[in-house]
Amino acid sequence: MDRPRRPLRVAFGTAAQQIGLPLRAGLHTGEIEIRGRDIGGIAVHAAARVMAKSQSSEVLVSRVVTDLVAGAGLKFASVDRTNSRGLPGRWDLFAASV
Repeated sequence: MDRPRRPLRVAFGTAAQQIGLPLRAGLHTGEIEIRGRDIGGIAVHAAARVMAKSQSSEVLVSRVVTDLVAGAGLKFASVDRTNSRGLPGRWDLFAASV
């Protein structure tokens, strides 16, 4: 099984960065629903919301991701983007860096 930090490392080391294209990414993890050849569920919705709040040259992650990669040498800064339409409760988001 792959480690949870791999998507973050991939996001920071993409070919797009190497050629100077700005990166914009949002990461969340959770259970998904398989719907034929598609996926759905709250985790997919949450990931889309996290990505939608990221700005150019920014990688945002949910609290779930920070908890899973604790001790992996990644850095996170809290951002003031906690209300996500369509998601229950408070969603803390963090800007990630290596």
